[in-house]
Amino acid sequence: MRNALLATTAALLAVAMPVMTLPAAAQNAPVEVRVDRLEKEMRAVQRKVFPAGTPIEAEISRPATPTIAPGSPASTPIADLTARVGALESQLASVTGQVEQNSYKLRQLEEAFNKYKAETDARMAPAAEAPPVPAPVAAEAAPVTPRSAAPKPASKPAPVAAPPVASDARKTAVAAVERPDTGDAADDAYTYGFRLWDAKFYPEAQGQLKATVEKYGDSSIASKAQNLLGRAYLDDGKPALASVAFYENYQKRPRGDRAPDSLAYLGDALIQLKKPADACKVYQELEQVYGESLSSSLRGMMTAGRAKAKCS
Repeated sequence: MRNALLATTAALLAVAMPVMTLPAAAQNAPVEVRVDRLEKEMRAVQRKVFPAGTPIEAEISRPATPTIAPGSPASTPIADLTARVGALESQLASVTGQVEQNSYKLRQLEEAFNKYKAETDARMAPAAEAPPVPAPVAAEAAPVTPRSAAPKPASKPAPVAAPPVASDARKTAVAAVERPDTGDAADDAYTYGFRLWDAKFYPEAQGQLKATVEKYGDSSIASKAQNLLGRAYLDDGKPALASVAFYENYQKRPRGDRAPDSLAYLGDALIQLKKPADACKVYQELEQVYGESLSSSLRGMMTAGRAKAKCS
């Protein structure tokens, strides 16, 4: 789905596929050489899949030495090494197949999100002004006179929504929200946006959080600010803008502090936009990427969202 996961998948395939298409000369190499090479390849696969340094536990172990009955021929080291080679090759084949399935699912999710984002952008774009309707041609030619101004339309077009002008009382209430000054500019900017949101001054919180993301987008605070921006839109009754904010936060910062939260709230926003099928795909992505690390509150939110969207 997202670009980071697709890049990881492509890298994994680049490592795994050459192992499955070894030339005959390599397969005829001594068993010890094949074992060392395959174990190095498996460690390379783990480094590609888990660049953070948390490799998967190997499912391959040296076959247990069977109990040999008296009088039976003993197993040779070559037989043990051959068994290890077969196990390693089987494991690499299984990994390759699983990677291909995950790549296909991620491409499907990426296409669904791109389609949804295009529809949202088209829906939010201002409608183009209709061209003026030419006056009907009279039966007899009339003298042409220069037109000083275009005629006014019969009915006024709907005005473009402008931000509401804050009353003096609201300005006073917003000014009463304390601005933190701890010396950490990025954290202070986010904290002030949080205080505005907590006081239910949603438009002011949106402006503050958006400015925080634009100014400190490369810092660790950006994930929290972008997620809270989506929640400010959602609480302000703007699920379309909220869904864009949540999706961009997950796509740009998949390892950020609030990336799982953004996916969970993205599902909620899609349900409000009457897109339950897309919401189910989001919950599936949330379970696959962050399943074991999800907090109890996010897992409960995901369970409730799946029930509301009637996910299978």
